[in-house]
Amino acid sequence: MRLRRGYLETDNGLGVRVRVWLLILVGVLWSGAGAAQDLSALARLVPEASVVEDRQGGVAVDLALSQPVPWRVRVLDAPPRLVLDMREVDWTGLDAVDRGADAVVDLRAGVVRQGWSRLVMELAGPHLVARAEMVTGDGGARVRLQLDPASAAAFAAAAAQPEPKAWALPRGTDLPRAAAPRGTGPLVVVLDPGHGGIDPGAERDGLTEAGLMLGFARELKDLLLRDGGFQVILTREEDVFVPLEARISIARAAGAHVFLSLHADALAEGEAVGATLYTLSDEASDAASQALAERHDRDDLLSGVDLTEQDDLVASVLMDMARTETVPRIERLTLALEGAIKAAGLRMHRHPRQTAGFSVLKSPDIPSVLVELGFMSSTQDLARLIDPDWRATMALALRDGLKAWAAEDAALSALRR
Repeated sequence: MRLRRGYLETDNGLGVRVRVWLLILVGVLWSGAGAAQDLSALARLVPEASVVEDRQGGVAVDLALSQPVPWRVRVLDAPPRLVLDMREVDWTGLDAVDRGADAVVDLRAGVVRQGWSRLVMELAGPHLVARAEMVTGDGGARVRLQLDPASAAAFAAAAAQPEPKAWALPRGTDLPRAAAPRGTGPLVVVLDPGHGGIDPGAERDGLTEAGLMLGFARELKDLLLRDGGFQVILTREEDVFVPLEARISIARAAGAHVFLSLHADALAEGEAVGATLYTLSDEASDAASQALAERHDRDDLLSGVDLTEQDDLVASVLMDMARTETVPRIERLTLALEGAIKAAGLRMHRHPRQTAGFSVLKSPDIPSVLVELGFMSSTQDLARLIDPDWRATMALALRDGLKAWAAEDAALSALRR
């Protein structure tokens, strides 16, 4: 997977277009650059390659990281300060960063909530972000910011912007909180177009996996809604980055009966042609239970069961119990999808059903399948992926597979009652 720079353009109040990648986060800063962090640290600061200095009449910030992570930047007032939120960054060595900017009064960092860190740059006066980007390459990343002096009024207006809600659900969707009993009401399907935003996924001939999968997800959603037996939610409606854990949370908030993650990867070696259905591997399931129990908010782990007051062992046992019921349902789902795809005469991989430890498959109670529609590294597959007729046939096959599975699942559920 390759991450490229990503940004949104906004107006900084001075008529300057600001390129900023926004990641939604809410929290309270625990400050202190030298304090220990409760993080698994996806990335770490490289202090010897980082600098904060006066440049072009403002402040230039260049932070080197060991790898790319989701991030966002904003300004706050009283006192004026820049806030940079990042996913699991170990800020050890921040005190050693070369600082030569008169406008920077203080620089501190710490944990903002489980799994998230925040860097705060206190400023001597009002400055706004004129330019912001993450540049990636060779496994690392650099966050580069340019802060320019601003009027007090412009800064106050920017700082007064409301804090976004954490991991906002897709706009314009009225989501139920709990899944309806099987066999009653529409089948609630959450479609997850892989990648997005700063993470384009596989790329070839000017096309990206993120763009192709978003287009297909929209087409499949329209088809399912026209059928009348489905309620459909997309984890993203546009080319934006959505963290993997947030995709599962969206499915849970939607009361999803089923979760399909849509991909079209690229493999440099070996045969990779045709559609493939992935489920969570047995090896990953045990580790997933432990990791989820330790790192997620407990009331978000298992739909309908409040784990807030339970310890890790109890949470793991409850999730294992949920998986005991969910695993055979997932097996039947993959068989139904495979049967429908083959019945439509569509090419599948020579091993059409496989297992892997994909994070988006780790929900213990929602049947989840990752669908590789094809491989962009294959010329034949790529031609199919951009063919409207092929996409329409694949969408129909997935619909038929979902309907067949839902009918069988409801019948088996009624027998158990």
